[in-house]
Amino acid sequence: MGNRGMEELIPLINKLQDAFSCIGQSCHLELPQIAVVGGQSAGKSSVLENFVGRDFLPRGSGIVTRRPLILQLVNNKAEYAEFLHCKSRKFVDFDEVRLEIEAETDRITGSNKGISPVPINLRVYSPNVLNLTLIDLPGMTKVAVGDQPVDIEYQIRDMLLQFISKENCLILAVTPANSDLANSDALKISKEVDPQGLRTIGVITKLDLMDEGTDARDILENKLLPLRRGYIGVVNRSQKDIDGRKDIKVALAAERKFFLSHPAYRHMAERMGTSYLQKTLNQQLTNHIRDTLPALRSKLQSQLLSLEKEVDEYKNFKPDDPARKTKALLQMVQQFGVDFEKRIEGSGDQVDTLELSGGARINRIFHERFPFELVKMEFDEKELRREISYAIKNIHGVRTGLFTPDMAFEAIVKKQLIKLKEPCLKCIDLVIQELINTVRQCTLKVDRDRRQHHVWGLFEHDGFVFQVMLLIDIELSYINTNHEDFIGFANAQQRSAAVSKKRAMPNQVIRRGWLTINISIMKGGSKDYWFILTAESLSWYKDEEEKEKKFMLPLDNLKLRDVEKGFMSTKHTFGIFNTEQRNVYKDLRQIELACDSQEDVDSWKASFLRAGVYPEKDQLENEDSVPADSLSMDPQLERQVETIRNLVDSYTGIVNKSIRDLMPKTIMHLMINSAKEFIYSELLAFLYSSGDQSSLMEESAEQAQRRDEMLRMYHALKEALHIIGDISTSTVSVPVPPPASGVDRLVSVCSRRPPAAPNRPTIIRPSEPSLLD
Repeated sequence: MGNRGMEELIPLINKLQDAFSCIGQSCHLELPQIAVVGGQSAGKSSVLENFVGRDFLPRGSGIVTRRPLILQLVNNKAEYAEFLHCKSRKFVDFDEVRLEIEAETDRITGSNKGISPVPINLRVYSPNVLNLTLIDLPGMTKVAVGDQPVDIEYQIRDMLLQFISKENCLILAVTPANSDLANSDALKISKEVDPQGLRTIGVITKLDLMDEGTDARDILENKLLPLRRGYIGVVNRSQKDIDGRKDIKVALAAERKFFLSHPAYRHMAERMGTSYLQKTLNQQLTNHIRDTLPALRSKLQSQLLSLEKEVDEYKNFKPDDPARKTKALLQMVQQFGVDFEKRIEGSGDQVDTLELSGGARINRIFHERFPFELVKMEFDEKELRREISYAIKNIHGVRTGLFTPDMAFEAIVKKQLIKLKEPCLKCIDLVIQELINTVRQCTLKVDRDRRQHHVWGLFEHDGFVFQVMLLIDIELSYINTNHEDFIGFANAQQRSAAVSKKRAMPNQVIRRGWLTINISIMKGGSKDYWFILTAESLSWYKDEEEKEKKFMLPLDNLKLRDVEKGFMSTKHTFGIFNTEQRNVYKDLRQIELACDSQEDVDSWKASFLRAGVYPEKDQLENEDSVPADSLSMDPQLERQVETIRNLVDSYTGIVNKSIRDLMPKTIMHLMINSAKEFIYSELLAFLYSSGDQSSLMEESAEQAQRRDEMLRMYHALKEALHIIGDISTSTVSVPVPPPASGVDRLVSVCSRRPPAAPNRPTIIRPSEPSLLD
């Protein structure tokens, strides 16, 4: 098939518009088209009615056009109209066309003056029109009236930009002559998307209503605000003429007479008026389609190729086919397993850069939150010594013991080890919550919220608790006093209570980061500093360059303390104080450090734990409430208590170290690895055995809608490419002329034709002369 002729290009685009309007996609494709924009009462409707020669558009006060109207004009011997939404009906009476536009508008937008971007497709066949397609858009407004939403101005603006932002859209900017051109709403919004005026065609209406002694000659001669495609003036019927049902043919004759007789316009009368505007739009749209059709065809082909693979799965689609459900279930389980493992192992193809997720959050629980919980439950010195004293006395009974009893050590150690269950349980709960969140993220990907409960059964709380608690029970079952790290009775007796229990550690940097020091307004207010925590000190600097050090605080005798968040503060706070009641910073006994989130606070606390700075312990009883007999001990009992205390401290340290190491390993083995194995090997069988696989794989309404939309889009693309066929568009395109100071210069420049290049296809030009040819 060769060139079909330029006269077939506009009908071709009309067919494409119809094909995509049926699936609601016409607004989202960059088809070559002309969009009509302007303020309310600028004369847009009158211009379109003059093209058709009939009164067919709704009229009234305020916003009348509330949905885009795709008006397709087709030159035809018979005169009638038809809508795409009721294609079987032909409208001969154009008053009925107006009523149908109003009814169809109300069907989508209601009768409250609201707007909608869903277009109405109207095709008018008439011997009085040239082939032309225009999109009549709602007039721009400033103030909401009636029941309109308060943001109606921005809604209309967004709708207009949906159309005119596309590079394939020509803009017909309609401006009344009796208003200042510099304040034209149409030209202003056109300038935003087409700053060089390459796609904008200016139309000046109401030239007959200008004040006496004024004219729009400079505008129409393209001198005032030049456009590459120039301006065309028209004279529409007045409201009195419309109310009096003045014939449009008579109005067009009066328009012609106006331009011929007006002293400012008579020299350009042949380039003014509705008839000339219609011919110009026909020619420019034809040229525009010719230039953009190759790129449009390429884009349609690429979209079709991208859909073919996905559509291929639905060629023989049967929603109730058991084989399809089985295959879909298998694919779902496999995909779920891959997604779950990627999120846990950290090898996902989509990396979250805003927050921790999946395996990273579990790692944080293992190595920051859980150790912190272990230290938090560290025993209180006075309470512990009192318990040791009671244990020794009760074991001796009426006798005075000469030796430190082993049973007191075991009784105290077991009591301390039982306390380890609480942080272990908390660790399990935190990990289970993160696993459930991970499962939720994976199921969102396959759009099956109802599948979650089948997988959440993997993380049955009681079963894991029983197995993890075995770690503590195993430690309780046998107190190994022959452990290589245990100090033994001899060393415990020699160790003094005043000896520091802090493990030596090299002065390495443990953490860097920003923190806020909360100080009262009287003393300078809160400030942000760059902090560096090492094994021996806490220093802060002015900024990250670490050049200007503000202060360095040794970690000796420091403790952490929880601080309530201030009434007006959004930050989370913790405190640092000296156990020897010394000033920590300047004249402050305590400094308060603030972070943006509680997670940051917990993370900093865990870093302080690594440096040997522990939280303070709440006193269970005041000193006044402590029984006198527990405070007054004979020297021998004091030595026995101190010996047991050192032994307990040594052994619980060994167990804490062991639990801190084994707890993550146990959770990883019993929960996470087992969950992955279950997903890959047993989940499919589990779903089948549950008897719910049929309802589980029922296609959701959202999936069915998406499938239908995709299939409709695929068939519309195939139809569009069939419509375009193999039409040759390799004709010579004349470039849009540069801005000119007048119409004469514009015509002079545009009339120059480039010489035909050798071996090029025959140049096909429209029968009517064009401004661009």
